Amino acid sequence: MSNPVLNERTLAKWAAPDASQRAGINDGPISDWAPPPAPGETMTIRGSVSATAVLLVLLLISAAYGWYQTGSPVVSAQGAVQYGIPSLAMVGVFVGLGLAILMSFKPHLARFVAPVYALAQGVFVGSVSRAFEEFYDGIVIQAAGATLAVTAVMLGLYVTGVIRVTDRFRKIVISATLGVMLFYMISWVVSLFGGNVSFLASSSLMSIGFSVIVAGLAAMNLALDFDFIERGSQAGLPKHFEWFAAFGLLVTLVWLYLELLRLLAKMRER
Repeated sequence: MSNPVLNERTLAKWAAPDASQRAGINDGPISDWAPPPAPGETMTIRGSVSATAVLLVLLLISAAYGWYQTGSPVVSAQGAVQYGIPSLAMVGVFVGLGLAILMSFKPHLARFVAPVYALAQGVFVGSVSRAFEEFYDGIVIQAAGATLAVTAVMLGLYVTGVIRVTDRFRKIVISATLGVMLFYMISWVVSLFGGNVSFLASSSLMSIGFSVIVAGLAAMNLALDFDFIERGSQAGLPKHFEWFAAFGLLVTLVWLYLELLRLLAKMRER
């Protein structure tokens, strides 16, 4: 889903201390205070981009593994489709969720945890992609291309100032994202008890419209990620936040890709 770690509280808590703190004066608990990073040890935009590139490479490598470990889907006598997604792929989902929670509290572990997340999540992404490709030839290339295009457009809109991440914009996007996360969670719980939120998987105009909105919301989260990276570098966050930011950006990119994959599948069914 959406980015669980790049938020305003993180920026405020870990930004470089002001002049009084640099002199050793601090009104808060000692455990909350850290000396200012040494020159060259602060977060930079270039470092965040490099870390993101490394995570993407790791994700693609493990996605290839997940792709080739996934068997072809089998249609039962009752007409139900059984996907050959390996159990390791589902483990990757829960591992990724656990690591996201861990980094929310321990951002200094990002340079070690983020690569593990990329590898774990990559297996799931590769397996899901293979399952979709079996039914819709060429859909993975389309979804990957659309993800790259949307990311490039959002980056261009952000850099040129067409999209400005204000407090109001941030609150709206975060609130909407939490709403979608809650809806997906409820749908998952319902499925555990044998229920089914049918409109999510249908090819109706309502279902397609919902996927368009969610994919658009994922794209808006990219703007929040870009804003965090820019302001984090300006605020002098510690160097390890480059990996922290790269992790958050990867989370959003994976979410956007999966939503576009689902949207394209629905449109193929029309």
